[in-house]
Amino acid sequence: MTTLLDLKSSVLRQVQRSQSLRSRREAPPTASSPLTHCPEPLPRCERGACTVPPPQEHADQSFIPDRISRTELDLLYEEAVYTVVNRVGVPQPEHVKSDEELFAYLLKVFDMGEEEQDIILQKVQESKRATFSLRVSVVKAKNLMAKDANYSDPYCMLGILVGQSPREQEDKKERKFSFRKRKEKLEKRSSTKEVLPARCIQVTEVKPETLNPVWDEQFVEIDDVHSDLLHLDIDHDDDVSVAEACKKLNEVSGLRGMGYFKQIAKSVRSNGSASSGSEENADDFLGCLNIPMNEMPVAGYDTWFKLEPRSSTSKVQGECHLILKLFTCQRDTDLSKKDSNVSIHKKMLSQIVEYEHTHREPYNWNGQVCPAAWTVLTHHAVQTDLSHLQQAIRWQCYSSHHRTQRVCYSLLLRLLRTIDAEWDPVAVRGDLLSDSFRLYTEHCLCLMKNMRQVFPCTSAAAITRYELMLGIGYIQNMRAFKTVCPLRNELHLDITTAVKKGSAEWYESLIARYKPEEGTLEDQLKKLVQVVDDVIADVQRAQNIYNNLFYAVKVDFLSISYRQLEKQVADDVNVAMERVCGTLEHETSRLTQTMGETIFELFMSLKTLKGFREFLPLDAKMLALTGFHNWFKSSIHKWLQIIHDRSCDRIRKAVETDKLEPVQQAKHSSSAVEVAACFSQVREIWLQLGWPDSAGAFIFITRLTDNFCSEAVCYSEMITRKIERNQLGRDHKSFTVQLCIALNNTEHVRVSLGHLPRDLDWQGVERAMEESCGPDGKEQVYKALNGQLFNMDLDLQREAKRLIALLTDKMLPELRRYIQHISLSPDSINNDDAVSPLMKYLQDTMSILTDNLVKENLTVLQSMWELLLQMILDAVAENRGVQVEFYNRFQYTVETLLQFFHAKGERLVLEDMKSGDYKALDEELRLNKCSSFELIEQYYLEKISLQKTLKHTRYGRISVKCYYDAPEQRLTVEILHAADIIALDANLSDPFVIVELCPHHLFPLAKSQRTQVKLKTLHPVFDELFYHVSPEQYRHRYACLTFTVMDYDWLSTNDFAGEAVAPLSDFCWPGRPNASAAGKSVQPVILHLSRSKPSKPIMRMLDARIGDREAQEFVRRLKEIEKSMEEE
Repeated sequence: MTTLLDLKSSVLRQVQRSQSLRSRREAPPTASSPLTHCPEPLPRCERGACTVPPPQEHADQSFIPDRISRTELDLLYEEAVYTVVNRVGVPQPEHVKSDEELFAYLLKVFDMGEEEQDIILQKVQESKRATFSLRVSVVKAKNLMAKDANYSDPYCMLGILVGQSPREQEDKKERKFSFRKRKEKLEKRSSTKEVLPARCIQVTEVKPETLNPVWDEQFVEIDDVHSDLLHLDIDHDDDVSVAEACKKLNEVSGLRGMGYFKQIAKSVRSNGSASSGSEENADDFLGCLNIPMNEMPVAGYDTWFKLEPRSSTSKVQGECHLILKLFTCQRDTDLSKKDSNVSIHKKMLSQIVEYEHTHREPYNWNGQVCPAAWTVLTHHAVQTDLSHLQQAIRWQCYSSHHRTQRVCYSLLLRLLRTIDAEWDPVAVRGDLLSDSFRLYTEHCLCLMKNMRQVFPCTSAAAITRYELMLGIGYIQNMRAFKTVCPLRNELHLDITTAVKKGSAEWYESLIARYKPEEGTLEDQLKKLVQVVDDVIADVQRAQNIYNNLFYAVKVDFLSISYRQLEKQVADDVNVAMERVCGTLEHETSRLTQTMGETIFELFMSLKTLKGFREFLPLDAKMLALTGFHNWFKSSIHKWLQIIHDRSCDRIRKAVETDKLEPVQQAKHSSSAVEVAACFSQVREIWLQLGWPDSAGAFIFITRLTDNFCSEAVCYSEMITRKIERNQLGRDHKSFTVQLCIALNNTEHVRVSLGHLPRDLDWQGVERAMEESCGPDGKEQVYKALNGQLFNMDLDLQREAKRLIALLTDKMLPELRRYIQHISLSPDSINNDDAVSPLMKYLQDTMSILTDNLVKENLTVLQSMWELLLQMILDAVAENRGVQVEFYNRFQYTVETLLQFFHAKGERLVLEDMKSGDYKALDEELRLNKCSSFELIEQYYLEKISLQKTLKHTRYGRISVKCYYDAPEQRLTVEILHAADIIALDANLSDPFVIVELCPHHLFPLAKSQRTQVKLKTLHPVFDELFYHVSPEQYRHRYACLTFTVMDYDWLSTNDFAGEAVAPLSDFCWPGRPNASAAGKSVQPVILHLSRSKPSKPIMRMLDARIGDREAQEFVRRLKEIEKSMEEE
């Protein structure tokens, strides 16, 4: 005994002289395990301040938590007190060191009275102290000293030095301790009464030829943890037999000190040789460690220790990695005798967690407990050797507690990650986790099913919790989960089922809340609109928020939820619309305005809901709402009629309230703005409707276009009637201004409808109809739609002309007065003075028009121009046969007006002005200024022009030869034959031909000649020659030969059968080659006969010249011909 005390005393002095053990070893890393009572801060809400608590999460209605009885609570309290009383190890900074503080905390946790506490505390103090054991794990070493050539063969020897009293330590002299002592010294200090158990000296394997050995061996030592010291030697051995011999020792009897162990080792190495006691092999020492038990932390050591020399002359280097843990092998409590350590620790943790949660944040508690609670739990886990199971127990406890009182999901996720990181299937029983994994996943699936109520998007705190809860997807990939729950390997399918079922139940709750099957049909539709709108909002939330959260569990939440909700919506709406269509089919049934608006809202809601499918996978394009628009066809027709009726009412009110005053900077009034806005809103509604079937939309677009056109025409008619009512009692200027505004209103409406082909996508309809019906379908669309616009334009032009007619009618008296002034002005007044009053009036009117009309409506000037032309034409017609100066003045007036209305291209187009009445007036004035001979010449020019245009006529034709015989200086005319002459006497005729040189005043000496009469034939053959001497006037372009075919009548005057004209310029001109004898080289000319009436203007003018004999004679002949034709 004395020797052993000496050895221990030597070790103690060595430790006291050396550097403190805490300073020599590496500083342990900062605890980051979830076991600490001060874990790292949890992530806060990222979507905003989570100040408003989220809804409750009571998903497990049938779950009833286990309640500990009072008796069990007392036993658990005894266990906790026993743990506090038997604390060992150096406490951590965050631990509570005061027993009184710990007892006070336990008193609150277990709801104990002071008297009960004193009884239990006394019982614990009288019980046996806990017996502790030390578990040593020699892991590895590194950077050891090389004893051989660049390497060593290291192994470890370790043992417990039993503690000494302080007095014994003071009596011992200073000496150092090592397992290596000479045999002689050991024998002197030994006592035969001392026996050292072999378990106190244990050895590892020898790792040959390495300086960084890895042992990873575990040993258990038992002794007094308060004063004992762990000693470890690392030595070099060339023969593994040393270690083998040490391992075979069961007990060394008569040992007088630990040096005897080394003596045996040396004997084995030398095989019993006499040199075994020599010092030549003694220097195999690589380093040692001395670790006092009273300096060990509560949780033990898991660190690298720096090797120490055994004396000042020893040379050592390197470090050794050890894991040291203290635990109790015997506990004197009632609960420990009948229950397992795992069960006891779980109950103690549950009781503390329940107490702690009541004093923490109710819905976002991160599991953090107070230092006193953490001190008790840590010591109990260490004492009961549950450190390796503590994370599993904590998970089991917190996940169970979470089912009744919410904790922060990040705590549960952190526990899962810790279990997965430290998973040891040998150390942790599967049944410890399997139930908790199953119950937690079922709890989460139940919450997912009710997510819309439990985790609403309106609560940022709830969404943050939901995002953390979806970390459940991590559990499926955990090694622990795969081990203890091998059959549950498709968690995403369970989540999919929960999402689908939850969506269906949520929709049923909507139906139960709104009850769309109750009330009138209109009420039912309104409720359905609310249902669909709520579904849209839910899908929107799914897209924006929930779908992103479900990426963590690899589930397409949007697709699953949308498919389910869309199908249920489609089923309900389809049934409702069938009832609507059945009701509207009755002739007496009429769609009300509110009903139509409700149907439109329902359609738009369904369209919006259907639009979400573009965010789904490609296989989701054909779903329940694919052809939903077909349910609304009959309703849309009724709805369009409602819109048309409302538009007409709106237009009527706009016209009634219109003051015909310009709106701001525009030139139209308020009614035009209102009508254009009405059209725009209807177009916008149609665009919002977005009818998906372009070919099917043709009938609706046709209806819409027809409505627009009829409304525009109706508006123009109403605005015209309003102008007609307002014209009475108004002065010229104010009336003209209002009329201009009315014209601008019509134009504004017309322009607004000009964009219909683009706004209603006519081209898209044409393409769709062409694809479905071919080119005929496209043509049908083009004709139908453009025909409507064309007819509308015609109607609007008609109304515009009515408005312009009001203006011109208002101007007519003044214009007539000014025209009469020009007509009656004496020749002494020059033209400018005669026209000036008219131009002054027109200039004033033009100023009003240009200021108030839009450019497109300046066509009103065309009507004024045409009115003036007609008035001048009438004035000229009333004054025929007057002096030439009269016509010259009106010719000047027309030219002045032409320049005024043209205004160098700023008003009317010159080409448009010089047409119609202008040409007639110009011709009238020109002809009236001509002499009678000039009029007659003009008549023949017209006849020549007409003859050239004749191709085939029903009056027949005549064949002639005409040529000029220069030597004889005569014109020879040969009438050959005629054909297809009209029958004037009982299907036959007695034709003859009269040949004349015209006009007579140009050929006064030329006499008319005639052929013989050919009886009873329509195809006479004459073959007669006629000679006309010296036609000196052949150069005139109006000089001509006339061939008049007459029907001979014995009893009355001859009848006119037809005539033809041949200009002399075709036969007689200078340089023309002479004809051969009898004109044989001249080809015959076929002249078609005509029976055209004389030119009325020329005839009228000549007839007005009563004193002109030539004019009267010419008119007489023409009247005879005209009379002959009328009699026939």
